[in-house]
Amino acid sequence: MQSTVNWNEYDTEEMVRGDRDYLWHHIKPHKVFQSAEQMIIVEGKGLRVTDIRGKEYLDATSGGVWSVMVGHGRESIAKAIYDQLITMGYYAGAFGNIPTIKFAAKLIELLPNLGKVFFSNSGSEANEKAFKMVRQLSHIDPSRKGKYKILFRDRDYHGTTIGALSATGQLQRKQDFGPFADGFAEFPHPLCYRCPFDKSYPGCNIDCARSVEDVILKEGPDTIGGCIVEPITAGGGIIVPVPEYYPILQEICNRYGIYLIMDEVVCGFGRTGKFWGLDQYDVDPDMVTMAKGLASSYMPLSATVVRQEIFDKFLCDPADPEEGINYFRDISTYGGCAGATVAALESTRIIEEENLVENSRVVGEYMLESLQALSDMPLVGHVRGKGLFCGLELVKDKATKEPITEAEMGRIMGLVAAEGVLIGRTNSSLPGNNTIMNFAPALIATKADIDEIVAAVKKAIEKF
Repeated sequence: MQSTVNWNEYDTEEMVRGDRDYLWHHIKPHKVFQSAEQMIIVEGKGLRVTDIRGKEYLDATSGGVWSVMVGHGRESIAKAIYDQLITMGYYAGAFGNIPTIKFAAKLIELLPNLGKVFFSNSGSEANEKAFKMVRQLSHIDPSRKGKYKILFRDRDYHGTTIGALSATGQLQRKQDFGPFADGFAEFPHPLCYRCPFDKSYPGCNIDCARSVEDVILKEGPDTIGGCIVEPITAGGGIIVPVPEYYPILQEICNRYGIYLIMDEVVCGFGRTGKFWGLDQYDVDPDMVTMAKGLASSYMPLSATVVRQEIFDKFLCDPADPEEGINYFRDISTYGGCAGATVAALESTRIIEEENLVENSRVVGEYMLESLQALSDMPLVGHVRGKGLFCGLELVKDKATKEPITEAEMGRIMGLVAAEGVLIGRTNSSLPGNNTIMNFAPALIATKADIDEIVAAVKKAIEKF
């Protein structure tokens, strides 16, 4: 691929020094900066990215965090953003603008059982809004009085804020950030490979789903207002629940008057081979949160989408001294960015017109099969996934399922990168063990791209 970067626009060594001296990188130990030069990405086209040294990589992570759904360098998205920004870039979300109205309508078209859209800036914010809706209703809605607690699942991740971390089931993410907010309760994960009940599917009674009722009864049914889950767990290890899981979970939530919140931040917009991760299951949530692929990460944007009847509970007469303050008293500064919603409109148009959800399904099945072909290798414990969203769990011992160490995983990741492929890693069941490879290339990926990714992984494991 011919590079379009003008390498004379900056001094490479100056940028390397600046990266070391001024940037605080996300989720990296400080000493890494002193011991090794960090990768600086300067260009992206399709599935390929180029670093500041001119080395090209196949990006199997959709921008590092599963979010550049339509690939890098889409000129039509950049142009749509530009045209909107020179017309009207921003006005507070307390007012409307044309792109936010159009994109809200599009989201309701894609989620027809829901009725209203609240825009904000990030997945953490989108989930915070859902929690705040549940909590405010526990005060203002007599039928939900006292139902303020949120249930969350072991190994699911819902964001970086203290509230979102309080609803996150990953110990490593939460370490040293406590104490956390009250009113959050955890229930077991649904990974069959590491079943928390030491059972085997299908003769397990789907206890991972039924166990949520035990937590409800322990906490008190009259105190539980919401239950948040990722359709397919992402950062906790690419955990795909069995088909029976969500109908059981939803029935329990419905029985106790608990709002089911589906966190589609990672799974939404085609990642799993259907438009929404929830479409993989027979489930009908009360709220859906989303970010990342919402605008293919060309602009920051998130949304909390809720049933019409939930929105209606916040309707009030401002002239009434008793109910006048019962509206949802929340604001997100960047919920009024017109450039973000126009980027989302264009990204969604591309996904639909280029049939990328179906491509995710077809090429994703090929990726899963190709990775499963590595199962006989000594370190490969388990391969799982849906669509262009797969995980490969590495273990020292297949019988005991003991994970490899974090340091060993780092070495293997480096070997994969040396082959010209960037992949991700997620948490195992143990704190401090990010030892599950994850693969989530943009939805434009081809079978040839998958062959390149899998070949690099195989070669890296053999070298290790």
